[in-house]
Amino acid sequence: MNTLIKKLLSTRASIAITLLRVVTGLTFASHGSQKLFAWFGGYGLEGTGQWMESIGIHPGYLMAALAGSAEFFGGLALVIGLLVRPAAAALLFAMLVAIFTAHWSSGFFISNGGFEYAMILALISAVLIVEGAGKLSLDRRLAN
Repeated sequence: MNTLIKKLLSTRASIAITLLRVVTGLTFASHGSQKLFAWFGGYGLEGTGQWMESIGIHPGYLMAALAGSAEFFGGLALVIGLLVRPAAAALLFAMLVAIFTAHWSSGFFISNGGFEYAMILALISAVLIVEGAGKLSLDRRLAN
Protein backbone atom coordinates (compact mmCIF):
# COMPACT_ATOMS: atom_id res chain seq x y z
CA MET A 1 0.00 0.00 0.00
CA ASN A 2 1.17 3.51 -0.71
CA THR A 3 3.17 4.83 2.27
CA LEU A 4 1.25 8.13 2.42
CA ILE A 5 -2.11 6.36 2.48
CA LYS A 6 -0.85 3.92 5.12
CA LYS A 7 0.31 6.81 7.34
CA LEU A 8 -3.01 8.56 6.86
CA LEU A 9 -5.01 5.51 7.94
CA SER A 10 -2.70 4.11 10.64
CA THR A 11 -3.46 4.45 14.34
CA ARG A 12 -1.91 3.40 17.61
CA ALA A 13 -4.82 4.71 19.64
CA SER A 14 -6.83 2.51 21.97
CA ILE A 15 -10.52 1.76 22.20
CA ALA A 16 -10.93 4.92 24.31
CA ILE A 17 -10.32 7.09 21.24
CA THR A 18 -13.10 5.15 19.49
CA LEU A 19 -15.62 6.27 22.10
CA LEU A 20 -14.44 9.88 21.82
CA ARG A 21 -14.55 9.68 18.01
CA VAL A 22 -18.06 8.21 17.79
CA VAL A 23 -19.66 10.61 20.28
CA THR A 24 -17.95 13.60 18.67
CA GLY A 25 -18.95 12.37 15.22
CA LEU A 26 -22.59 12.08 16.24
CA THR A 27 -22.43 15.59 17.70
CA PHE A 28 -20.93 17.05 14.52
CA ALA A 29 -23.34 15.14 12.25
CA SER A 30 -26.29 16.43 14.27
CA HIS A 31 -25.10 20.04 14.03
CA GLY A 32 -24.42 19.64 10.32
CA SER A 33 -27.89 18.24 9.74
CA GLN A 34 -29.34 21.34 11.37
CA LYS A 35 -27.48 23.50 8.87
CA LEU A 36 -28.10 21.36 5.79
CA PHE A 37 -31.55 19.85 6.33
CA ALA A 38 -33.19 21.89 9.12
CA TRP A 39 -33.32 18.74 11.26
CA PHE A 40 -33.36 18.86 15.07
CA GLY A 41 -34.68 22.42 15.15
CA GLY A 42 -32.11 23.82 12.75
CA TYR A 43 -32.70 26.54 10.16
CA GLY A 44 -31.48 24.72 7.06
CA LEU A 45 -29.23 26.19 4.41
CA GLU A 46 -31.37 29.24 3.76
CA GLY A 47 -31.69 30.29 7.40
CA THR A 48 -28.11 29.43 8.31
CA GLY A 49 -26.88 31.27 5.22
CA GLN A 50 -28.84 34.37 6.19
CA TRP A 51 -27.44 34.25 9.71
CA MET A 52 -23.88 33.87 8.34
CA GLU A 53 -24.43 36.88 6.09
CA SER A 54 -25.69 38.86 9.11
CA ILE A 55 -22.42 38.28 10.98
CA GLY A 56 -20.27 39.12 7.95
CA ILE A 57 -19.55 35.70 6.47
CA HIS A 58 -20.06 35.98 2.71
CA PRO A 59 -21.52 34.39 0.65
CA GLY A 60 -23.70 33.08 3.44
CA TYR A 61 -25.47 30.29 1.57
CA LEU A 62 -22.22 28.83 0.23
CA MET A 63 -20.51 29.10 3.61
CA ALA A 64 -23.51 27.44 5.29
CA ALA A 65 -23.29 24.60 2.75
CA LEU A 66 -19.55 24.20 3.36
CA ALA A 67 -19.82 24.32 7.15
CA GLY A 68 -22.86 22.05 7.19
CA SER A 69 -21.20 19.56 4.85
CA ALA A 70 -17.97 19.51 6.86
CA GLU A 71 -19.93 18.89 10.04
CA PHE A 72 -22.43 16.38 8.65
CA PHE A 73 -20.18 14.30 6.41
CA GLY A 74 -17.11 14.78 8.61
CA GLY A 75 -19.17 13.66 11.58
CA LEU A 76 -20.34 10.56 9.72
CA ALA A 77 -16.72 9.79 8.79
CA LEU A 78 -15.80 9.97 12.48
CA VAL A 79 -18.69 7.69 13.45
CA ILE A 80 -17.70 4.95 10.99
CA GLY A 81 -13.97 5.53 11.44
CA LEU A 82 -13.15 6.09 7.77
CA LEU A 83 -10.70 8.78 6.64
CA VAL A 84 -10.77 10.18 10.16
CA ARG A 85 -7.68 12.39 9.84
CA PRO A 86 -8.91 14.33 6.78
CA ALA A 87 -12.40 14.59 8.28
CA ALA A 88 -10.97 15.83 11.58
CA ALA A 89 -8.86 18.39 9.70
CA ALA A 90 -11.97 19.76 7.97
CA LEU A 91 -13.81 19.83 11.30
CA LEU A 92 -10.91 21.57 13.04
CA PHE A 93 -10.91 24.23 10.33
CA ALA A 94 -14.69 24.68 10.62
CA MET A 95 -14.44 25.08 14.40
CA LEU A 96 -11.60 27.61 14.14
CA VAL A 97 -13.69 29.64 11.71
CA ALA A 98 -16.66 29.41 14.11
CA ILE A 99 -14.53 30.47 17.06
CA PHE A 100 -13.06 33.54 15.40
CA THR A 101 -16.06 34.70 13.37
CA ALA A 102 -19.06 33.88 15.54
CA HIS A 103 -17.99 33.30 19.14
CA TRP A 104 -14.74 35.10 20.04
CA SER A 105 -16.31 38.48 20.70
CA SER A 106 -18.75 36.91 23.20
CA GLY A 107 -15.99 35.63 25.45
CA PHE A 108 -15.33 32.14 26.73
CA PHE A 109 -18.62 30.83 28.13
CA ILE A 110 -21.18 29.25 25.79
CA SER A 111 -23.98 30.60 28.00
CA ASN A 112 -23.04 34.04 26.64
CA GLY A 113 -22.49 32.81 23.07
CA GLY A 114 -18.79 32.27 23.73
CA PHE A 115 -16.27 29.92 22.18
CA GLU A 116 -15.85 27.19 24.84
CA TYR A 117 -17.95 24.54 23.03
CA ALA A 118 -16.37 25.14 19.63
CA MET A 119 -12.94 25.12 21.29
CA ILE A 120 -13.57 21.68 22.84
CA LEU A 121 -14.76 20.30 19.48
CA ALA A 122 -11.67 21.81 17.82
CA LEU A 123 -9.43 20.22 20.45
CA ILE A 124 -11.03 16.79 19.97
CA SER A 125 -10.59 17.18 16.20
CA ALA A 126 -6.89 18.01 16.71
CA VAL A 127 -6.48 14.93 18.94
CA LEU A 128 -8.03 12.76 16.23
CA ILE A 129 -5.63 14.19 13.65
CA VAL A 130 -2.70 13.20 15.87
CA GLU A 131 -3.96 9.85 17.20
CA GLY A 132 -5.97 8.52 14.28
CA ALA A 133 -9.26 6.67 14.40
CA GLY A 134 -8.47 4.13 17.09
CA LYS A 135 -8.63 0.38 17.45
CA LEU A 136 -12.21 -0.11 16.26
CA SER A 137 -12.15 1.71 12.91
CA LEU A 138 -12.23 1.13 9.21
CA ASP A 139 -9.04 3.17 8.91
CA ARG A 140 -7.16 0.68 11.08
CA ARG A 141 -8.60 -2.28 9.22
CA LEU A 142 -7.59 -0.77 5.83
CA ALA A 143 -4.09 0.15 7.04
CA ASN A 144 -3.29 -3.40 8.14
